Amino acid sequence: MTLAASSGRARAAMAGSIRIGALLPLTGAGGPFGPSMAALHKQIVDQVNAAGGIEGQRVEYSFEDDQTNPDAAVLGVRKLIDVNKVCAVMGLWSSGVAAPTLPICAENKVVMVAIAASDSLALQKHDGYFFRSNVDVGQQGEAIGNWALKQGGKSLFGLLAQNPFSEPMRLGLVNTIQPKGMKAETIVYDGRRTDFRAEVGQALQAKPDILFLGGYPQDSIIIMKEVFRAGYGGKIVGTGTCVTQQFLDGVGKQVSEGIYTVRPSSAVGSPAYKNLQKLTGKTDLDTNVCQSYDQINLVLLAIAQAKQATGTAVRDNMRKIGDPNGEKVDNVLDGLKLIAAGKSINYEGAASPCKFTPTGNLVSAIFETLRVADGKLTPG
Repeated sequence: MTLAASSGRARAAMAGSIRIGALLPLTGAGGPFGPSMAALHKQIVDQVNAAGGIEGQRVEYSFEDDQTNPDAAVLGVRKLIDVNKVCAVMGLWSSGVAAPTLPICAENKVVMVAIAASDSLALQKHDGYFFRSNVDVGQQGEAIGNWALKQGGKSLFGLLAQNPFSEPMRLGLVNTIQPKGMKAETIVYDGRRTDFRAEVGQALQAKPDILFLGGYPQDSIIIMKEVFRAGYGGKIVGTGTCVTQQFLDGVGKQVSEGIYTVRPSSAVGSPAYKNLQKLTGKTDLDTNVCQSYDQINLVLLAIAQAKQATGTAVRDNMRKIGDPNGEKVDNVLDGLKLIAAGKSINYEGAASPCKFTPTGNLVSAIFETLRVADGKLTPG
């Protein structure tokens, strides 16, 4: 599927079209998110091409449905690279999709800009062709650990579902609180089961001040009901993937009252967030849309900065468009004008400040703390 809009009168510049692509979950587990991500990408491309393209060249945008499935993702990324000849692939919502496609991108010198949160992605050999617009799992563990320290408790017990995220989450949490004198114990369970009485019993026997839920809604509902029946009186905190509306509906108001969640937040109130609100006509923006906005802006601005539409050029210029001494920019059109005028820019996004470590992770991220009151999440 390809979008190719005509640019205005050609100016001097790049050879050939600028080709970028996305691997998106239009179906499968991520199906609720992919279509809006694709629509936003196309909207931004339309804006750029209507304004004359980049250095006089049009932008061609292609996307494939990864079906939230590794096998489909490999076929999709091969088509984007071999047929559509893209220099960057955006989207990559699932870590299971990003893991097998990152080596293909790196081998072909194509930049990957992913939402997928697994820490192991940044640790792969990718020669700098990997960037993540999302908060990695270790940072989420650190944020929950810092929240726990502020509560003034002496001990925490974590119940984590068995998945690729559990160990980096555990390490981020434990390495944050233990050096400050707070005791940390954790167990990892098989989330496919339907009885967690043994795990809950082990957790409560430790008499922790704080109980940490690190699973998914389905298993956490069962665990939380067991915790409530046991009469636990300490504080409870869960990840954003645990304390969802599905979880709140499943446990009911009485059981969920007072539970906390510490989760990644978009840059609500930032100029980029406000601009995205106008573009979408929505007040409350999903983080996937915010990250999609940042991803395509970053890629297009890096191409403009490099004056080359290659993966290596994108890789080498991605950090340059976040120059702290440059003029602050929250949208691609303003950024393109400043770059054309020879000025440095500092892109700050709708999801995060968009500054990256050498391995492609975000340098810093934004978190929010919410507390359940009367069955709803409220600022905590």
